[in-house]
Amino acid sequence: MFPAVFTTVLFSVSVLFASRSAQYLGGMPANVARLLIAMGFLGAWAHSMGGGFGGPGLSWFLLSGVIGFGMGDMALFGALPRIGPRLAILLTQCLGAPIAGLAEYLFLGVHPTGVEILCGVVILSGVALALAPDQQSDAEPRAFRIGVCFGIVSALGQGLGAVLSRKGYAVAAASGYTMDGGTAAYQRIVAGVLVTLLFWALLRATGRAPEPLKPFPVWKKAMPLVVGNALSGPTLGVACFQWALQTTASGKVLPIVATSPLVTMALAWMFQGTKPRRQAIFGGVLAVIGAAGLAWFKATHRG
Repeated sequence: MFPAVFTTVLFSVSVLFASRSAQYLGGMPANVARLLIAMGFLGAWAHSMGGGFGGPGLSWFLLSGVIGFGMGDMALFGALPRIGPRLAILLTQCLGAPIAGLAEYLFLGVHPTGVEILCGVVILSGVALALAPDQQSDAEPRAFRIGVCFGIVSALGQGLGAVLSRKGYAVAAASGYTMDGGTAAYQRIVAGVLVTLLFWALLRATGRAPEPLKPFPVWKKAMPLVVGNALSGPTLGVACFQWALQTTASGKVLPIVATSPLVTMALAWMFQGTKPRRQAIFGGVLAVIGAAGLAWFKATHRG
């Protein structure tokens, strides 16, 4: 059970690192920097101990990276400065679960059950409650709305990326190929880095980049946060997640990892002083209960 708990803490800490680094550097530069660092760590594993760019599921993992690391992470870094880390991770993690279920139904023919639909309703109700108090806060309403939209897109990336990864694992297994988690993460992040760099270059070429590049002293100050984000999220966080799934039944692992929005909420309160309102806490708990229940049901009823 320890790897699952460690995964949850690492994922939650990575969001705080991401939020702080985005404040220093801007969302897009901070995201590009942490993806490049994480790609270096994962590449060292994949090309020494893993499968590199091999495997019959390569195209699916690359597509998963385009959607998850590319679209999803760019949206997450767009949400962080506008709605804060606790709401950004709540939208991403909790809405990602029902989105993945809908994607499975549309693309893989996996029909949702009554329990899954109920869990989805609970998640959406909790997210609505968690968001409602912030609409009455001092935050600029337009920025808040844009941040929520970014959070929903981040959840789309999370959910669709997970389904595409499942397809990649299934294709590999059908061919008798054993795909390790580190190699899969590397193949995904390479595609995500390429998409992110191309999009950023396009924005800068057209003069639409939301943030100018910061001077060297700012980068020097922010780099510990960027490295911390790269290590705690796509590197060690993903590695611990795979470790947890290797040693513990997924029906026990996934509900624990689904509580990461609550851990993020507590950490943001402890280290950033962003105390959530009672209604936001209740909504977050409700959404996490729905996400944990959905994860447990899917894991125990579908192997």
